[in-house]
This record gives sequence, C-alpha cells and structure tokens, in this order.
Amino acid sequence: MNAIEITEVLLAEPRGFCAGVDRAIDIVDHALELFGKPIYVRHEIVHNTHVVDDLRSRGAIFIEDLNDVPEGATLVFSAHGVPKSVEREAERRGFRVFDATCPLVTKVHVEVAKLHKEGYEFLMIGHKGHPEVEGTMGQLSDGIHLVQDVDDVNKVKPKQIQLLAVVTQTTLSMDDAAQIMKAIKTRFPQIREPKQQDICYATQNRQDAVKLLSPQVDVVIVVGSPSSSNSNRLRDVAQLQGTNSYMIDNASELKEEWLVGKQRVGLTAGASAPDILVQEVIAKLRQLGAVTIKNLDGVKETIKFPLPKGLKLDQSIS
Repeated sequence: MNAIEITEVLLAEPRGFCAGVDRAIDIVDHALELFGKPIYVRHEIVHNTHVVDDLRSRGAIFIEDLNDVPEGATLVFSAHGVPKSVEREAERRGFRVFDATCPLVTKVHVEVAKLHKEGYEFLMIGHKGHPEVEGTMGQLSDGIHLVQDVDDVNKVKPKQIQLLAVVTQTTLSMDDAAQIMKAIKTRFPQIREPKQQDICYATQNRQDAVKLLSPQVDVVIVVGSPSSSNSNRLRDVAQLQGTNSYMIDNASELKEEWLVGKQRVGLTAGASAPDILVQEVIAKLRQLGAVTIKNLDGVKETIKFPLPKGLKLDQSIS
C-alpha cells in the first residue's frame, strides 16, 4: 500500500514577500487608514488571492477601467505599473493618485523614456497580457516590440536596427530570458542591453534558492497564485532541475497523492505570497507526518523601498 512517509521539510531561503510587494501593500494599507474606504486600486495590487481578498474586505476596490472610479476618489496603481495613457487619464480626472509601481519596474520605464528620446526602438522580453508588460510597452505609443520566445525574435521587424535596445519583464525565468537574449544578440549583435539586468533581485534570489533546494528533496511545493508570474517560474525552475513541483494558492490545495513515497519536501513561495500561507502549509505537512522543518541557507534580503509622499500615518490631513 502506498503511504505518505514525510520526515523532513526544507524551506527555501529567501521566499515570499519582496520589498516591492511589501511597499505596494503598505501603500494601500496606509491609504485606507489615512483617507478611509473605499480606496480604488487599478488591477490587483499584487498577484495573490489572499492579499487581494484581505484588502478587499477592508475597503479596497479593484478595478481595470478608470470609468469605474468616482470623481474625487483615491486611486492606487498596482505594483506592476501602468501605461502612460492611464497616468494621463487619472490626472485628467483629478483623482488623488498613489503609484505603487515597484521601483525596479519604474527603473525600466525610466530607461525606456530616456532611450526613446535618443531615437531608440525596443525589444521587450516578456509574456503577452501580463500587466507589467502592458505597463512598460504602454510607456510609448510605438517602437516597442514584444518577444515571448526565440521564434518571436526571428520574426520581429523593427523599423531600424542602428538604435535598438532590449528590456525585460522583471519576473521572468532567468534561464528562459538568457536563451531569448542569446537569440536577440545573434540576430542584432549591436543591440543595447540594460546596464543592470532587468530581472529583479528578488526573482533571481528565489530562483537561485529553488535551484539549491530541488536536488535535496523529492518534491517541491510552491506557494503562489496562478496569476503570479514569478511563482509560476519557481515551479518551472524546480521541474527543470528534475524534481516534481506543484504550485498551490494555499494549504487546502495540497494533494496527498503528490507526497506518496516522498520523504523530503521542499517548500518555497513566490514574491507576492504572504508568510502566513507558508506557515499553514507547514502545519498541514506536520499533520501528514513531517517532524523536522529546516531552513536552508540563502541570501538575506534587506532592501526596503520608501512610501510615496503623502502617506505617512502621522501627517495631518487637510
């Protein structure tokens, strides 16, 4: 008879919230406390069901269309960033706006604006339909071309190649992005690369941690919502290491058949998944027989991004 034989759970380090996610959630928290509910948020503030449901229960209203925001309301842009057209429309309508765009995404936007003024066109490595990609590509009215894979690289037709630069969605798989970048440089040898890699430090650190974790365990569980790009990439990284991997939104989605015959379970979480969800999974694994819970060594993240002006809780509201 097949049985669950878990003896040990290994925790990837780092895992869970990054500085950009912390900041974005804090912005909505502080806006609710300072200005009262409702606070309108364009798109999910971060891609995590638990976080969004919690903020919704406290008065956040998540919208996609600014027509759904009433006059005089407070509006927060999500961590993924927004196109210039959305910024202009919000300004035209006179909303009180707080921008929760991750500063590392903003860095990409600034680079695009700067090089565009110098006459550059762009290739963007990313996933079609992802709000970060829509936000970055929406910094320009034209001259930025999405490439999702090597096949796209071979088909893309920029208007000119003398001034051509590449930017990247911040939450991609480093290995996948490197493969696409290699194809880009083969076709466009003179292309300008970012001074620093666009894939964010937190995405890199979590992927590196999974590469370290995967060979030491029989199965990897990733805590993250289906819409979370960086969480999906963590599952992919584990699979590429040859270790079965599954992604769950919360402990209730953990299936016991995944664990049959497995002694060591690896556990990690995407950058938008709160630690409470990880602790609930650990509790369930204990119920299933896990005795030892061990944190692996890894990078200690100390980065913290400041809140926008106007959101200090001790300020006076006029």
